[in-house]
Amino acid sequence: MGALQTLRVLVVLPMYGGSLPVGRFCAAALKELGHVVEVFEAPEFYGAFEALKTLRVTSDRLEYLENSFLQVISQAICAKVETFGPDLVLALAQAPLSRQALKRLRRDGVRTAMWFVEDFRLFTYWEAFAPYYDVFAVIQKEPFAEKLAAVGQQHVVYLPMAAAPAVHRPLAISPVERRTYGAEVSFMGAGYPNRRLAFAQLLDFGLGIFGSDWDGDAALASRLRLGGRRITTDEAVRIFNAATINLNLHSSVFPRELVPAGDFVNPRTFELAMCGAFQLVSDRTLLPELFAGDELVRFATMDELREKLAYFLAHPEERAGYAARARTRALAGHTYAHRMGRLLDFVAERFPGWPTGRAGAGAEAALAGLPQPLRDETATLLRELSLPADVTFADLIAAVRARQGRLTPLETSLLFLDEWKRQYGG
Repeated sequence: MGALQTLRVLVVLPMYGGSLPVGRFCAAALKELGHVVEVFEAPEFYGAFEALKTLRVTSDRLEYLENSFLQVISQAICAKVETFGPDLVLALAQAPLSRQALKRLRRDGVRTAMWFVEDFRLFTYWEAFAPYYDVFAVIQKEPFAEKLAAVGQQHVVYLPMAAAPAVHRPLAISPVERRTYGAEVSFMGAGYPNRRLAFAQLLDFGLGIFGSDWDGDAALASRLRLGGRRITTDEAVRIFNAATINLNLHSSVFPRELVPAGDFVNPRTFELAMCGAFQLVSDRTLLPELFAGDELVRFATMDELREKLAYFLAHPEERAGYAARARTRALAGHTYAHRMGRLLDFVAERFPGWPTGRAGAGAEAALAGLPQPLRDETATLLRELSLPADVTFADLIAAVRARQGRLTPLETSLLFLDEWKRQYGG
């Protein structure tokens, strides 16, 4: 990204769903880029939200209560904004930010962005919310941008999915782990209708299925691993690494589309590539601009999938070559740090003068009167936090407050100094 100053970014997570881990990866990437980040942990409210369904009230009353609850969460986000003072609020798809809250943030001059990591054709709530965000990032191209313009959203940026190198990485798999997570032909994901029908045609291969929502499918029951439970991110990385071939069949709610035609590329494509794991991926119109033909092996029909499964099971050297080239490409251009850098650059392009300057001395100036050893320790802390030497003292304090775990003596001293400055105007 360009030469933007250190930013304060509030990442608003959804209460649940597929974009929840994406939000965490975004927060980590923004910190990696040197910005001060806080996360609004909407999942902490999910239990209370779900508890409303146990009240045994009428459907209209339940809808009223759920909407009221979401309004309270939106107000909590606004309160967090007032306290943290972010330059940008980044919301992930399904984040509990109401239109009223977005209007308020716009009125107060707080820039907002949504990363809509969903299929706009299936999830149409974007129509009601998109106009109230300053920037709308999407994983699809036309006609989505045109439709967004029609509802008043002019600031649209194409931001495909990505992977996190610190998480999605090659692993040495032990024999014990291979028995648990390994398969000759492996799939990790939910049991969408097209996948159920497609995988029933692959039972003559050493197929292993990991993930949830496969209940009631007798044909695949013997191939379901780990009891058909949800898979953690750490387990998914082990599954990817333990497979001979990873199947990456994009989902479809239409059973007749066994290999669905489509545009956006799912997160699994990038995660498998970043792991250095070999995959056969169903073709997508946007895939060729993300990975070259010698980096990923694509298929468009079930016959082509079966043919390529048989071929690549017999050619381990070619599998290794594809996997290595895909990992190189993913590291070079498909990390969450790349995506967040592009997003911040786009906001700066569309809103000249953003971010507005914040008053306050730099950390070095604020600490000038302290003993040299303490200043040296602070310089080390800045490097640990990925903050530049000219970061404002207020941003340093915000970063310290955002850290988890027990405070070090230095951090305690900095917070004490901050309180002293607040009390006495030092």
